[in-house]
Amino acid sequence: MTDNINKTYPCEAILYSNGGNIAFEQELIKEEPLMIRMEGNPYTVVMRTPGEERAHAAGFCLTEGIVESIDDFATLGHCAEMDPNVIEIRLTEKRLAEASDLLNRRGFISQTSCGLCGRELIKEIVQDLPPITDNSAITAEQALDCFNLLNDHQQFYKTTRGSHAALLCDIELNLISVAEDVGRHNALDKAIGKAFIGNTLKDARIAVLSSRISYELVQKAARAGVPILLSVSRPTSFAVEIGKRLNMTLACTDRDSGLIILCGSKRLSIQSP
Repeated sequence: MTDNINKTYPCEAILYSNGGNIAFEQELIKEEPLMIRMEGNPYTVVMRTPGEERAHAAGFCLTEGIVESIDDFATLGHCAEMDPNVIEIRLTEKRLAEASDLLNRRGFISQTSCGLCGRELIKEIVQDLPPITDNSAITAEQALDCFNLLNDHQQFYKTTRGSHAALLCDIELNLISVAEDVGRHNALDKAIGKAFIGNTLKDARIAVLSSRISYELVQKAARAGVPILLSVSRPTSFAVEIGKRLNMTLACTDRDSGLIILCGSKRLSIQSP
């Protein structure tokens, strides 16, 4: 049902390169929530690119140990309202008894009904965060300099090519904290934690990431009060949606050494064309 849907989302953006800027349409990978319901109850919500929901849910159940064979499914499909963001799963009686412990370890609990739509799912998982009011600004050239600063501090990536990094700096681009980890979420948590413990988080205005920006990373930066989020890779559509909602600035590098600004261009000294 969803295999032929558009998996990208066009987003108005500004490209800064060689001292000039142009408006263009950037295609972003879609990121939407999928609720997996087990035996009529919410089990978990995962963020994913829409499409192939039945396969996604089946793979999830196998890799999580909920099923061992395709024959363990009694039913596997969309809910009665055919919402593409909700998958209903029922197991055979035999497998239900065998996997009872796993089924009690839910990753997401919801009081909502089966027929909730994607927007309602988003309300369930997006934290209630106030918009950022800090309007500290840097130039686009300074933003590009931040990526060089990050590269200079990626010690483990240079030797392993297997780590992510996150860096925090103040509005003058002075380093506040940096961390590397195999997980991109962990790297940002560690960088924020270092500044938090050292009582310097209040000075952080810019976060620079070696990975793409997902909605969770936008939330983490917002919680830390950091208004400018820069990344090496493109953000997801949902990350930009949340960034706009929280009055944040999201930008990433362009393949030709430019800067793509997805939202909050006022903090990058860029005037919309």
